[in-house]
Amino acid sequence: MKTRVLAAAAALLLSAPFGAQAQDSSKTATYGEIVLRAGFTPDPYRVSVTAGGSIDAYADTPLPAACVGKVADAPDFEVTYEAGRLPLVFRTLSSVDTTLIINGPDGEWSCDDDGYGDGDAQVRFDKPRSGTYDVWIGTFGGGTANATLLITETP
Repeated sequence: MKTRVLAAAAALLLSAPFGAQAQDSSKTATYGEIVLRAGFTPDPYRVSVTAGGSIDAYADTPLPAACVGKVADAPDFEVTYEAGRLPLVFRTLSSVDTTLIINGPDGEWSCDDDGYGDGDAQVRFDKPRSGTYDVWIGTFGGGTANATLLITETP
C-alpha cells in the first residue's frame, strides 16, 4: 500500500508544471502595438518599456537555445508590418544587458543577446514578411530595467 501511495505521489509530482510558462503571443502586448508600412516615419520608431520579467527564456521555455534572458509571459510590444523591399530591424537600448525574443508572422522565433553591441540586442529580418511580430525585451542578468525598443528599416 505504501509503495502505491509513493508511486502515485511521484507520478503527480512528475506531471506538475515546473518553472514559468512559455511566452504567450496571444496575450495583449504590455506596452502597446502599432501598424507600420514599409517606408514608415519616424524611423526609428521608439517605444519605452520596462525590460525583464520572471521567466528564464533559456531554462523555463521551449524556445531555441539562442533565446536567453528574463522575460514576461506576454509580449512587451506588437508590430503589424506591411513589408516592402527594406529590411526590418529591432534593437534595444538600455544601461543594462538586454535581450530580444521575437515571434515572427511565420511563427518562427528569432533571438539575440548582444548583436547591437555594448549589451544591447538586435534582430534583423533582411526580407521581412508582412504580418505580426510579437516582441519580448529581456534582461540578461535578471531583474527589470528601463529600455527603449527601436524599430527601423536602416542598417
